[in-house]
Amino acid sequence: MRLLSWNLQWCRGVDGRVDPRRIVESARSFADFDVLCLQEVAVNYPALAGSAGEDQAAALAALLPDYEPFFAIAVDAPGEHGVRRRFGNMILSRFPVRQVFRHSLPWTAHAQTPSMPRVALEAVIEAPFGALRVTTTHLEYYSDIQRMAQVERLRELHAEACGHARAKPSPRNDSGPFQSLVRPLPAVLCGDFNLPQGPEDSMYARLQAPIAPEVPRYVDSWRHLNAKTPHPPTFCVHDREHAAAPYCCDFVFVSEDLAPRVAAVRVDGETQASDHQPVIVDFR
Repeated sequence: MRLLSWNLQWCRGVDGRVDPRRIVESARSFADFDVLCLQEVAVNYPALAGSAGEDQAAALAALLPDYEPFFAIAVDAPGEHGVRRRFGNMILSRFPVRQVFRHSLPWTAHAQTPSMPRVALEAVIEAPFGALRVTTTHLEYYSDIQRMAQVERLRELHAEACGHARAKPSPRNDSGPFQSLVRPLPAVLCGDFNLPQGPEDSMYARLQAPIAPEVPRYVDSWRHLNAKTPHPPTFCVHDREHAAAPYCCDFVFVSEDLAPRVAAVRVDGETQASDHQPVIVDFR
């Protein structure tokens, strides 16, 4: 299984042009992906630089007809002519998807600090080697208070899912919305975590800290394979709008029980279709 995680910057390239087709063509050019995890997908947001207010979730899904698309809305606001403005994350999978969860993340008040609601999108995917949970998210950029709360919630969600994985289903959960569905232990957590100090950030360590004996902790897939090699930068590689130097804030974490299946991890440092670089992980 090959997974690609990418912050699209609402499909806006370094050249300022917004183009969902270029995003898909770029992604296909550097990875024959099975699961595509996307952050910063916009619907009806003409105020975003370069955007005409296109429905990017629909456009990306139409450009990938062999994949099942799932969209999680973080921001849902009024727009003109009764069409709402939405902003969030997507997962597209060409493997069967058993369950989907859309988790709103904490949005603690932080006075005079710009921020927006955040969401984690979770899909239970039937990979060739078995079922696993894939969650993609995009944490707060400006507020460390909100980002810390969101990290804690991601840890709680992982523990909750592991509890479901270990629990015996009720014999009455056999039909309708009460039907028992697989929610496995193995898990991927990927996206743009907006950690200002990259792998040296305390929240990077917190994401990987033990939770409970029966919960396999998250580990960074890059460090798992490349313990002595620094993370390649994933942000501000081709522009300096947000930072004086490139750094890494996009990660793919995997649960300890899934880590032995990580065969390769790489960052495409060449594409300029977004202000972030995509992270590609192969599982054996």
